[in-house]
Amino acid sequence: MPVDEHTAALPSLRERRRAAATQEILDAAERQITESGPAALSLRAVARSLGMTVQALYHYFPSRDELVTALITKAYVALGDAVQAALDATREDSPLERVVIAAEGYRQWAVDHPERYQLLYGTPLRYYEAPVEGTTTRAVRRMGAIFEREMFGGFTPAQLAAVDDSGFSPALVAYMEQIPSMGEGALPSPLTALVMSAWGHMHGLVVLEVFGHTAFLGEHQAEIFRLGMRNSLEDIFGRIPSADLAG
Repeated sequence: MPVDEHTAALPSLRERRRAAATQEILDAAERQITESGPAALSLRAVARSLGMTVQALYHYFPSRDELVTALITKAYVALGDAVQAALDATREDSPLERVVIAAEGYRQWAVDHPERYQLLYGTPLRYYEAPVEGTTTRAVRRMGAIFEREMFGGFTPAQLAAVDDSGFSPALVAYMEQIPSMGEGALPSPLTALVMSAWGHMHGLVVLEVFGHTAFLGEHQAEIFRLGMRNSLEDIFGRIPSADLAG
């Protein structure tokens, strides 16, 4: 009896059960991180919460590092999804405002999921090493590509090549030529330096808020964040010839 092509392409029952069990483990690990923080992550505790042995858990994640890598990747994907969702929900067409909105999506996810954000950008987990060019790297680049697209997708290569690099030392420009792009394509080295500066500014403000260092600002934290991002981005867009900040 011939096998239907659609049926043949479906995952087997064994594969579906494995995928479901893997998701259960990840969910349980995320709950532990939310309750006790990333540093308290324990394979034994995760297994116990699911009524399974550590040995059984190893069938899905052979090591703590593999579980941590899966959790970090999942968090980066969720963060990238939040950034993209913020952009999809707006009708704003100004390049500067769209990047601000993307940054606000980044901030909001971090504020809503502080423990998962700390897994990404808090104190490094002892003895953990992310795989080189692995899933975590790809997830970060996907998010970087969103920001680079929104920042520079509306400009011609000639405009980007003529960016004003005043204030940059020749050594910095040369060094930036060796830095891989955060996104999917190569940028002129001055733009890479400016992107790193804007990214650092955004990231620094969010880290301060997530760790409670700007709590004294109360309900004005979001406004201060938006103001800081606009100031940083106005400098970048102002360096691109004929850049229209209004869209």
